[in-house]
Amino acid sequence: MTTGMTDLARMLRTLDATVRPGEYVFAVLPADHPAVRLAAATIAEDEGLTVVLTRADADRHGVTYDYLAAWITLTVHSSLEAVGLTAAVSGVLAEAGISCNVLAAYHHDHLLVPSTERNRAVAALRALRGSADR
Repeated sequence: MTTGMTDLARMLRTLDATVRPGEYVFAVLPADHPAVRLAAATIAEDEGLTVVLTRADADRHGVTYDYLAAWITLTVHSSLEAVGLTAAVSGVLAEAGISCNVLAAYHHDHLLVPSTERNRAVAALRALRGSADR
C-alpha cells in the first residue's frame, strides 16, 4: 500500500477534484433498512446510522432527505496524518460561501457540497493549486 503525502504545499500543488456522477443525499436509517447495503458511506452515530446514498437509490427505497449534494473527490493521496488539507479545502469553500461536508477515507478525502454549487466548488478547489506557491 502506498503511503499518502503529508507535505501541505505539495498536496496543494497536486490537488485536483473529480465529481462523481449523480446526486447524493444524507439520511438516518435503521441498520436493517434495505437501502443501507446501497450506501456509498455509512457513519454510526449515537442517534442512528447515517448513510450517504445516491438520490436515485434513496428515491427507489422511499428514503426521505432534505439535502442534495454533489460528491467531489480530492484526487491527491493524502496521509491520514496530514495536517492542514481539510482546513485549506474547507476554508476556500467557506470563502466562496459553499457548505461542505467532509468524509475522509484511506486514500482520498471526499466532499459533499450542495449539488447546485458543484462547478463553483470544483473551480475553488482547483484554484488552491496556485496557492501553494504563494
